[in-house]
Amino acid sequence: MLLLDDVQLTLESAAGPVNVLRGVSLAVDSGETVAVVGPSGSGKSTMMMIAAGLERPSAGRVVVAGRDLAPLDEDALARFRRETLGIVFQNFHLVPTMTALENVAVPLEFARQPDAFDRAQAALDKVGLSRRLTHYPGQLSGGEQQRVALARAFVGEPKLLLADEPTGNLDRDTGSHVVDLIFALAETHGSTLLLITHDPAISARCAREVRLVDGRIA
Repeated sequence: MLLLDDVQLTLESAAGPVNVLRGVSLAVDSGETVAVVGPSGSGKSTMMMIAAGLERPSAGRVVVAGRDLAPLDEDALARFRRETLGIVFQNFHLVPTMTALENVAVPLEFARQPDAFDRAQAALDKVGLSRRLTHYPGQLSGGEQQRVALARAFVGEPKLLLADEPTGNLDRDTGSHVVDLIFALAETHGSTLLLITHDPAISARCAREVRLVDGRIA
């Protein structure tokens, strides 16, 4: 489902080049659950951004669901993400002027799905937000906003879900509920899961743990 082959990323800075990723190679099988752990600044989020096609590597190969991302332009990458990936961030990234229902329906509307709002409502039902359809993000708690983000990530039945510290802005109880939802939805949809976390209890729920240190898999 995901292949990173000797992926490197070097960024220029005022102090000179910064080697963010130093030759990361990783293969994730279809249906697998993988936790990505490591100290802050080790390259975890950058690796996930590259896996999502949101960042281009300086060198190496990225293949997702059998598709090499290198030849794809930005429009093709956006279409590929919409059709293949679900992404959940620490900071929710909901559109503040849209209701919960509209936020979840957006990717389906871009794909010109005629039943976008029906599917969005069903997705929100699955995360327990059937009574919050017309609420805006500012009217929702942090946990509710993350559940909207989860519904949006899963509404297109992604082959691969990328989750970057999805409980980072939540209290422990709310975070635990969100994690339960992530694993349940991934199992229901048959999605492969790549999850960045600092929480050992969350990483222990995954079938495999990958540790990054200083831009390398340790």
